[in-house]
Amino acid sequence: MHASETPDQRPDYHPEKTRLTLGFIPLTDCAPLILARERGLFERWGLDVELRREVSWANIRDRVIVGEFDGAQMLAPMPLACSAGLGSVTKPMLAPLVLSLNGNAITLAAGLHRELLEQAGSSDEPAIGRALKRLVGREQAEGRPKRTFATVFPYSMHTLQLHLWLGHHGIDPDRDVRIVVIPPPQMVANLDQGHIDGFCVGEPWNTLAVQEGVGHIAITGYEIWNNSPEKVLGVTRDWAAAHPQTLKALMAALYEACAWLDEPAHRLEAARLIAEAHVIDVPEEAIAPALAGRLRMGRDEPIVECPDFTVFHRHAANYPWWSQAWWMLERMRVNGDLAGGPLEDATGLVPLARLAAEVYDDRPYRDLMRDLGQALPSARGKPEGIHSQGWRDAGGFPLGADRLIDGQTFDPPRSDEP
Repeated sequence: MHASETPDQRPDYHPEKTRLTLGFIPLTDCAPLILARERGLFERWGLDVELRREVSWANIRDRVIVGEFDGAQMLAPMPLACSAGLGSVTKPMLAPLVLSLNGNAITLAAGLHRELLEQAGSSDEPAIGRALKRLVGREQAEGRPKRTFATVFPYSMHTLQLHLWLGHHGIDPDRDVRIVVIPPPQMVANLDQGHIDGFCVGEPWNTLAVQEGVGHIAITGYEIWNNSPEKVLGVTRDWAAAHPQTLKALMAALYEACAWLDEPAHRLEAARLIAEAHVIDVPEEAIAPALAGRLRMGRDEPIVECPDFTVFHRHAANYPWWSQAWWMLERMRVNGDLAGGPLEDATGLVPLARLAAEVYDDRPYRDLMRDLGQALPSARGKPEGIHSQGWRDAGGFPLGADRLIDGQTFDPPRSDEP
């Protein structure tokens, strides 16, 4: 039974600040914030929340850091990047609650996909990837401009997934192609106008590209890393320290929204509520597929069942795994993002693990779950890349698949667990 089903057992928090401003980007997985507002969950926990739509992730980051926003929907690696001093700012951040898993896809321009399909003779993703590798190599030999792919922010799961997918097919993301940053709502127009050859973005922008006939989904984010963290609640550590009761109330409202969203019977209703709230400038028909887990990879292709395309609550989705934060930092180190920054000399695992545990600090989450009477995983870290289907931890807690496209595994030693 979810906490939202037992209002008589609801903890009586006393928020230090009741009027909050939260930022978000118009994406299908902003659903927890929208549903918490539309279903009165913020008010139920004593909060008066204003949601502010932003055009870019850089704006989200900056407005949280300067205090214009109390918190925001953030990309999973973003609080880590801010705390590590990547980009233009350094600010210790906290990601106490994960809002969603998965939800992204890599979409290729329709013309490029047709060309690859002709070369590959098959629409299977491995064949398309191999054909892209051959095409990129041939065009390099001819001295033609590099193919351009877009991601939403330098420090994002989209960038990590795009690097993993390209690398899996033997394409060097730093040398063989050009990668640019474009805000999510501008992706489809840039693809249609030929400015980019493909993108990695969250929904509904992949589906909209397919519905408009300008794009074809090559692979989903779930297929690149099963049940990877995607969006988190991000606040500064200073704000969290000054408002511990407010943070608990905010987390509780969003946790309830996530639990409601993961009930299959609620998904289409959620699509309707999001469309009616006018927070994403696309029709309900473009929002529903990702929530229902039923996507078309191409406009005239049959529906593909993707039940875990976006996950809001099951598989311990809301738990801030410090081990996943560690893996994201490791990927950023491998990609060269940490070079020249404050962590440049932190080539060993321990400094990165420490930063991961500070940002993905699970203590507020564990406190909240004890207050709500909810079960918790038996450990603070878990392996990645090992399980091809659902599994249970040592305490019997149900977790989801965690495969990685390139067969990598990441199993943090228990001796380093915070």
